[in-house]
Amino acid sequence: MKITIQENERGFRFKNGVFDKMLSAGVYYVFGQTSVRKTTLDKPLHAVFDRATLQVFAKDSDFKAQTVTEKVEDGTISLHYVDGRFHDVLDAGVYTYWNAAEVHTFQHYSTASPEIPDDLSPSLCEQLHKAGKLTRLLVGETQVGLLHFNNHFERVLPAGRYYFWADAGVTVGARFVTTTQQELSLTGQEILTKDKVGVRLNFVCSYRITDPLKSFQEIDNVEAQFHTAVQLTVREYVTGVTLDELLASRDTIAESLLESLRPKAEKLYIAVEDAGIRDIILPGDVRDIMNTVLIAEKRAQANVITRREEVASTRSLLNTAKLMDENKTLYKLKELEYLEKICENVGNISVSGGDLLAQLREIVGSKE
Repeated sequence: MKITIQENERGFRFKNGVFDKMLSAGVYYVFGQTSVRKTTLDKPLHAVFDRATLQVFAKDSDFKAQTVTEKVEDGTISLHYVDGRFHDVLDAGVYTYWNAAEVHTFQHYSTASPEIPDDLSPSLCEQLHKAGKLTRLLVGETQVGLLHFNNHFERVLPAGRYYFWADAGVTVGARFVTTTQQELSLTGQEILTKDKVGVRLNFVCSYRITDPLKSFQEIDNVEAQFHTAVQLTVREYVTGVTLDELLASRDTIAESLLESLRPKAEKLYIAVEDAGIRDIILPGDVRDIMNTVLIAEKRAQANVITRREEVASTRSLLNTAKLMDENKTLYKLKELEYLEKICENVGNISVSGGDLLAQLREIVGSKE
């Protein structure tokens, strides 16, 4: 029987079921109990033959010269490169490839520790991460990361991208802490003032964590504790003043709150930058009473202004009357002024003979 083996193929000849030799490209004739099994060079040999068969093939010098076998021990991985380009990752096991058409090379790494070597490039690390071989941690530009192995603190990670072996048998995790200024808002805080008036407050403060490591190691849930400290500080202040004092000190309350809050925050490794009450919301009945008081105050102010203007107007009339009594010419001018005003508003004036000027004087009430 004629057997043709192509350039991209290799054949394995068996006589009476026993391996005889490997056949390269060419034409062969077989007879009797002889058989040939072919495979292509692009298929990994470990995917086609079992390990025992490959060990038998390895006794053939041609086979050994044209193949490469990679053995990966437990606790290690092997990075598989084809013609110098990364191809895949090999876990523990034995792998055999044709090394005739392509050159297969390997690089071993221990995964006993989660730390990766420095010679792995970022692009290769990203490929290994996508393949599930690396754990990736991303620390934001405004953050620091507190790295933990099996829930034990390891070190502080500055902003950046970090990779760790995923198969190291170690749980890798991190807590991310924002180091820039943040804002805390307390909304709808219902508090009784010193005079037992219930008010609702909206409070806001700006803060930043000064020592992320110590705040994490020494304090359980620092954000929650700071939130509680702010609440207690606001309540302590509001319960110590009356409603009128609270409303009157709204512009200066920030200084008092900061003075009380900063010592508490420093114990939590937090620096408070600014604080203040944004809104004071009064109950409906109290708001109505204050509106009534405000309206009464404004009305009283309006009455005072009205009386003052009336007094000034009366004083002016009195002064004018005195001048008119003392000066007849001024009286006549004033008389003519009123006559002019009357004529502007009267369509017709009826007179019945006699002296016209005398009748006009009588109409305006002339004294002469």
